[in-house]
Amino acid sequence: MKTCNFVAGLCVALSSAVFAQEALTNDSIEKMAHARLSDDVIVSLVENQVGHYDLSPNTLIDLKRKGISNKVLAAMAGKGSPKISPPPPEPAPAPVVVVDPYQDLDSGVYRKLRDNWVQVQTELVSWKTGGGVKSFGTEGLKKGDVSGRFNGGASPTQMTTPLEFLIKAPEGAQGTDFRLVHLQEKADAREFRTVAGGIFHAPGGALRDEVAFEQTKIAKRTYKLTLPGDLPPGEYVFLAPGLTGSSAAGSTGRAYTFRVVE
Repeated sequence: MKTCNFVAGLCVALSSAVFAQEALTNDSIEKMAHARLSDDVIVSLVENQVGHYDLSPNTLIDLKRKGISNKVLAAMAGKGSPKISPPPPEPAPAPVVVVDPYQDLDSGVYRKLRDNWVQVQTELVSWKTGGGVKSFGTEGLKKGDVSGRFNGGASPTQMTTPLEFLIKAPEGAQGTDFRLVHLQEKADAREFRTVAGGIFHAPGGALRDEVAFEQTKIAKRTYKLTLPGDLPPGEYVFLAPGLTGSSAAGSTGRAYTFRVVE
């Protein structure tokens, strides 16, 4: 009995040396069985070495027909092929941070100048009522002949078509709260007037020569404007909400003038 155990141990050692360099497979089991190694030796190798076995039902039946014992087949099935860890889950994509390229712009009207948005220069408007000129806001201007006046015959901002404008509205306002008006040109000034009998500072107060435009919101409080394509040459002004009577919070009351030249 001791001799038998010694021989079995020697066989295990010799077989381990032979197969240590490669993983055991179905073919390895067949070779050892045909070499008449005992089931104990084969089972010991199966339990102590890496193995890659085909354990499909048809393959096990075929091995049985080739003389592989149930004991060896059970050891193969118990050991199985090494489990392959699933690949780690892909990291969740980083949240997309939307950067507002206009967030640092102050409220106002901007024009496109060599791929940059440059704020249109503002001018002071003086109010004239029945022959008197006053440089104050719209309070107290009721029904009657009310007009706004800019000194000088031309705006400091000269532009050619195509015209590209952007409005950064104050809090609580939008692009169409600004009013675009075609100014009447005088020898030494430019003027705009309310419709006769209108209340200029009231919401919706009408202006003569007002020019309609479309707006497209492109960012927070930021609007790109589409002006009529047939805008004639001459003097124009964008009147900010506080100047045109809007009650929007943060209104500036500024007037952004420009001249369209041919």
